[in-house]
Amino acid sequence: MFDFKAAIKEKDRMVEKARKQNYTRVLKNLKGVILLEERARLAGPNQVEAAGQTYEADKILIAVGASTKSLPIPGLDKVRWLNNISAMQLQSLPASMVIIGGGPLGLEFAQMFAHFGTKVTVLEAMPHILPRHEPKIAEELQRCLEGEGISIYTGVRVEKVTERNGKKVISFQKDGSAQEIESDEVLLATGIKPNTADLELEKAGVKVDKNGFIQVNQYYQTDNPNIFAAGDCVGKMPLETVAAKEGSLATENALTIPVRTMNYDHVPSAVFTNPQVASVGLTEEEEMRRFNRCLCRLIYMDIVPRALAVSEKRGAYKMAIHPTSHKILGVHIVAPDAADQIHEATLAVKLGLTIDDIIDTVHVFPTFSEGIKRMAQAFLRDVSKMSCCVE
Repeated sequence: MFDFKAAIKEKDRMVEKARKQNYTRVLKNLKGVILLEERARLAGPNQVEAAGQTYEADKILIAVGASTKSLPIPGLDKVRWLNNISAMQLQSLPASMVIIGGGPLGLEFAQMFAHFGTKVTVLEAMPHILPRHEPKIAEELQRCLEGEGISIYTGVRVEKVTERNGKKVISFQKDGSAQEIESDEVLLATGIKPNTADLELEKAGVKVDKNGFIQVNQYYQTDNPNIFAAGDCVGKMPLETVAAKEGSLATENALTIPVRTMNYDHVPSAVFTNPQVASVGLTEEEEMRRFNRCLCRLIYMDIVPRALAVSEKRGAYKMAIHPTSHKILGVHIVAPDAADQIHEATLAVKLGLTIDDIIDTVHVFPTFSEGIKRMAQAFLRDVSKMSCCVE
């Protein structure tokens, strides 16, 4: 029998072990590094104040991350609501949960709690879930999630949150109709805000945008040329892998000549639902904006041999290529192990490979990765009428 409290306890153990192994021990073993776990603020152009002491440095790197952004929903401040951290600290499994926000985080939590046994409802303001992803890929994932009993409402406007008989009541508009849902818990997955409010950045001449994200140039340099910033607090692409890469580039630029940059079109991302979603490069809409036309293909899982072998009917692949050179510009997948498959596509986008390069590459049969090859072949022929392993 599933024990939610035991699962949370095991999560805490794993997180603490990883934190010590990957961060605390590493920092403590680095020569010349002093680790202070204190709140800090900037005290001048080259000064940081923490724990009552002032530290001076030739270069400063700000990497303070971000946290869940609340919404100005009437009544929300009068009820207890969850974010991605507090939801993982619950000591008992809620019978029902409303998740406001249908992006990657919201959907991952929606499916996780649904698998635990919670009745989950997702409310998304945009016309489809995963608003920054390919609509057809998002549509296929929504079909899969709804097939598991998760209720999803898109194009909604949440109007207020109240309490009634110990339950949260979420009132919203959908297609001009007023609706409400009662729930044990409300989880906000509505984006992030940078943790910059208390840093007193103005004392160091560091500027932020209207949302509080630190403004940097392509070298992660702020308006103060000796202060750099990286990660979620600059708001470019809020992924852990991106934050690590930005931090590495910013450090190198700070200590040498600022020349290192990153092409965000070459960065893959994944949504860890089941099936997974993974993307790299341009969507159809983005290609249209750049070239005023799009050459795209969409295939579904039923023409991938591995899927037929294991009776997997969930999933789709979409590819966008350059209208004339046929170089691969973007790949978007919803499929089992999509996060593992996307790396072939990432190299294709980064190295400027064409669909012919993918077609000419022998793929292991039968694997889900053959879906990428089938997708490339779909630009040249009707892949629904092909036998396996044909080029």
